[in-house]
Amino acid sequence: MTFALVPRVVLATALLVAASGCGGSPSSPTSQLGSISGTLTGAGDISMCGEPGAEATAKLLDSLSGTVFTAGDNAQYRGAPTEYDECFEPTWGRHKSRMRPSPGNHDYRTQNGAPYREYFRSVLPASGLTYYGYDVGGWRILALDTNIPFSAGSAQERWLRTELEGSRGKCVLAYFHHPLFSSGPWATPAVQPLWSVLYEFGVDVVVNGHDHLYEQFAPQDPFGRPDDARGIRQFTVGTGGAGLYAFVRSAPNSQVRDNSTWGVIRFTLRPGSYDWEFIPVSGGSFHDSGTATCSY
Repeated sequence: MTFALVPRVVLATALLVAASGCGGSPSSPTSQLGSISGTLTGAGDISMCGEPGAEATAKLLDSLSGTVFTAGDNAQYRGAPTEYDECFEPTWGRHKSRMRPSPGNHDYRTQNGAPYREYFRSVLPASGLTYYGYDVGGWRILALDTNIPFSAGSAQERWLRTELEGSRGKCVLAYFHHPLFSSGPWATPAVQPLWSVLYEFGVDVVVNGHDHLYEQFAPQDPFGRPDDARGIRQFTVGTGGAGLYAFVRSAPNSQVRDNSTWGVIRFTLRPGSYDWEFIPVSGGSFHDSGTATCSY
């Protein structure tokens, strides 16, 4: 199989509303999904009607057990019901029962994300929130939403602080759509306040999509300074099936990057440590893997 790279990006700027004071309470009930298997597999930027990538990555999931996450832009181009029904459902949708999704800016383009919430209603919190936490392999996993307010004082930020305070002594992985750092065209400085909270509480791993490529960074702080002791390792995995992007720079602290193949990342999570592996679709030759310990 061959893959045509998309050298130019034809996307609108992400809707990042970082205002404060968005109603609700940080103790609002969220989905307490319990402790599930010790593997977490997924990607972002998945189904685009007319592209074969989503089926190719779904075939990888067919042979991989454990929890499946999404890093946003599940149904491109507009997150419309027909895109979920005709493009996402026949591919990644066959794994929905074990899926823990997060939304991207494209998922919000139709009715402010209503089709996303309806499609994933059976696996999202009963509270109706689009951010939530759950456990995998002794880790706390946080699925966040960077399309709604997350700055200081917002409901999501207050909820996040409560979650992180309750997760002290655990390894923590967070995933959301927009990457703070990227060698691609869509680094998103607006998420730095979110990163600052995650860094304050010693979160170990952040996984993003938005840039349709794979990139792995060395541990760093929210200002891009190397920090081996307690920095966050960011993975950008926008390789779920939409057309791939060209690199436009070499970002500081970028250790591994590739835009030649679709694929998924698989984390094996253990108390105190984790392994990661990027798995390409059939016909792809790029791999990345490693092992690291938590910072707590």
